[in-house]
Amino acid sequence: MCILWLPLLVALGLILLYRWYRQSQILENLTDKYVFITGCDSGFGNLVAKQLDNRGMKVLAACLTQIGAENLKKETSSRLRTRILDISDSKSVSSAAEWISNIVGNEGLWGLVNNAGFTIALAPNEWQTKEDFSKVLNVNLLGTIDVTVRLLPLVRKARGRVVVVSSAAGRLAFVGGGYCPSKFGLEAFSDSLRREMRDFGVKVSIVEPGAFKTASAVAVDVQINNITRLWEKLPAHVKESYGEDYFNQFIETMKTLTASTSPKAYKVSDCMEHALTAVHPWTRYAPGLDCKLHYLPLSYLPTAITDYWLCRSAPKPASRIPAGEKK
Repeated sequence: MCILWLPLLVALGLILLYRWYRQSQILENLTDKYVFITGCDSGFGNLVAKQLDNRGMKVLAACLTQIGAENLKKETSSRLRTRILDISDSKSVSSAAEWISNIVGNEGLWGLVNNAGFTIALAPNEWQTKEDFSKVLNVNLLGTIDVTVRLLPLVRKARGRVVVVSSAAGRLAFVGGGYCPSKFGLEAFSDSLRREMRDFGVKVSIVEPGAFKTASAVAVDVQINNITRLWEKLPAHVKESYGEDYFNQFIETMKTLTASTSPKAYKVSDCMEHALTAVHPWTRYAPGLDCKLHYLPLSYLPTAITDYWLCRSAPKPASRIPAGEKK
């Protein structure tokens, strides 16, 4: 029996060895290439900007705040240049695109990393308004599309790379609000863009991180405060339907999820770096064990199983239908 399995094991080993060798090949002349990264104040964008700068690449880093830009400059070489950019503001995007064009000239832009994004509150859909959804979608989805479309001519000129930072939440909507829809939208945009750019020699990769610790405890408190603000603004009949216990349990669930996030944010920036520097980048990257072993497998299971798994420990509203009355 072992003899029968031996050829299969050898074949599998050779396939894995070939995949490793193929993915380990790195481009030459990286120091000649320009890369533009959004959302570099902190988190993944800040990390990958430093990594690429250490590689000797010409990094153009966009930050939302002047403080973020100044801090990044202090920790990087003189090659790295910063720019203040609000990707939800078309005038700001247009001005940044012109700035980039003047810098890269005929060389074009080798890499565009769409990393900027945020969320107001990860909370039930009914607790939020159209404006709450719009604020998130305008940055995470429409802002990213605006930046990409404006810079595509420069990327095509260099036959370069586009990297889009999505999320495991772009595969599995495990919470309400605008965050998951914005990431699902990025998945669709990236897929269509990848096929459109193929004949131009441009490669598009999407990074789908699990939960990583990139913010301070203060930022976590801000998230909790935002959820509390939404709850307090709800009409009385809606609050009565959910109940105070639901709200308290939801807050505790969010705190637990935040506490369990991985501190190894470099796993995400490493994927972004590989997508820009590898001869054969992956189409999709899924950094984080929670993404690989939990969210992605769940997204492929039958809906009934996925719903059961996600709802098994979720808070229960006060006016829920008793199990015996469900149809």
